[in-house]
Amino acid sequence: MTAELREIALDRQVDLRVDPVDPAATRIGELLGTPLPVVPNTGSESVLWLGPDQWLVFGADEQRLRAALGDTPGSVTDVSANRVVFELSGPDARDVLEQGCGIDLHPRAFGPGRCAQTMLARANVVLHQVDAAPTYRILVRPSFAGYLRSWLRDAASPSHPG
Repeated sequence: MTAELREIALDRQVDLRVDPVDPAATRIGELLGTPLPVVPNTGSESVLWLGPDQWLVFGADEQRLRAALGDTPGSVTDVSANRVVFELSGPDARDVLEQGCGIDLHPRAFGPGRCAQTMLARANVVLHQVDAAPTYRILVRPSFAGYLRSWLRDAASPSHPG
């Protein structure tokens, strides 16, 4: 199979909780330069929808997010140490993931800008399709990173029956 796996470092990862219709959500979107996605399982390079009032934000200054949140009920938590990020890309990347992922990754259902919290090879991950190449970012807890790295390499190997 033709798929390249690499571990990447993303700038700070911040878990953000705020009511999406509160003015604070608009202020935060302005700070980030993009509105918080409100459509389930969508995202951008800088922010992923994780739930109706929860986002994973990349590269944002935690203090500035807190200032934009103000007195509004919600939270801003640095979770940078909570996930390792792999990037899987290439013509067969989708085929590799489909060997261990139960969600429909066909482009009609899961294309660029889509994300999901799902199981991949029995590991809980956040899966984000970055582009149509396709390139996927796979965020996994550090305790599962070694296992998942090995599984992905094995699933992508030419000798794998996948």
